[in-house]
Amino acid sequence: MKKIVVGSRESRLAMIQSMTLVNHLRSAHPQTRVELVTMKTTGDVILDRTLDKVGGKGLFVKELDAALLDHRIDLAVHCVKDMPMALAEGTAALCYSRREDPRDALVLPEGVTALKKAPVLGTSSLRRALQLKKLYPDCEIRTVRGNVLTRLKKLDAGQFDALVLAAAGLKRLGLEGRISRLFEPDEIIPAAGQGILAVQGRAGEDCPELSGYADESAMLCALCERAFVRTLDGGCTSPVCAHARVSGSTVSVRALYWDPDTGEVRIGTDRGAAAEAEAIGIRLANRLRGEVAP
Repeated sequence: MKKIVVGSRESRLAMIQSMTLVNHLRSAHPQTRVELVTMKTTGDVILDRTLDKVGGKGLFVKELDAALLDHRIDLAVHCVKDMPMALAEGTAALCYSRREDPRDALVLPEGVTALKKAPVLGTSSLRRALQLKKLYPDCEIRTVRGNVLTRLKKLDAGQFDALVLAAAGLKRLGLEGRISRLFEPDEIIPAAGQGILAVQGRAGEDCPELSGYADESAMLCALCERAFVRTLDGGCTSPVCAHARVSGSTVSVRALYWDPDTGEVRIGTDRGAAAEAEAIGIRLANRLRGEVAP
């Protein structure tokens, strides 16, 4: 009997996300033995500093990367928005899941029905902070770290007037009822890959069992969005972001560029053949950066 070991972070959300793959594999390939192995990553342990101060998004994947390369696991499931732009050498993104709601969500404390004036908003994202300041000019932004449930406890304890979190995570946790409002992508552009899960494996190794889990539209969106951010060298210290949509054979993308020298923000759009999704992301990044004329 073939055996596939899936690796996951220990958080409740990460395990729920990983189980979507495990359950698919068990259902579609009952002749295959599928196991889930969980581990705590460095990013889950260091909660007193922002990611840009301690090594970036790679802190959430490096233990899983090592387990892949050591053959302790065969596959790892990640939120695309939490993956570093450069994957560990010897690994590759094998497929992408169907996209959950990509929007950001405003979450109020339990029992509160309206956002107060001059609110204290909790987020660990520079991307969100930059765009929230335009929507709520009188707000104060405070950093919040920890998994979704930890952040909600801090919110309900009165540390913030509201949080801004990914709608996808709240929905996967069964916490959609905590959402006070959703921000459309023309209000707050989501992080590249938000709402999409990536299955990572060893480079050069095929896993045909993933065919029924993979979603082509999500793959095209992820490639386009990540190409935009990667071209601008956007990491944890940068709010650059992109959101793509696929309609038939066309992909369209709306993205935000932030000039690190001047603080200038430029938002632009582009569209083209879906087969050229990655090239479209690169083209828009270069145009907004000013390397080529609009």
